[in-house]
Amino acid sequence: METIWVDGSVINVSIENDTAVISANREGLLSLAKQLTALADGSPGDHIHYDEYNSLEEGSAEMIIERLC
Repeated sequence: METIWVDGSVINVSIENDTAVISANREGLLSLAKQLTALADGSPGDHIHYDEYNSLEEGSAEMIIERLC
């Protein structure tokens, strides 16, 4: 599955009191929207792995989004 990124994307994921908080600029939100759409059109078990080494800001919590069925 192709992950599409809008130039200038900024996304941060943090865990606050057992709650995942996703903070992003406009480009980051558009990138997530494109990727979630691709995931929705994929197959069960498809997933996208986000971390500070490939897509999130430094210090972000790791996040995996998976299509169930």
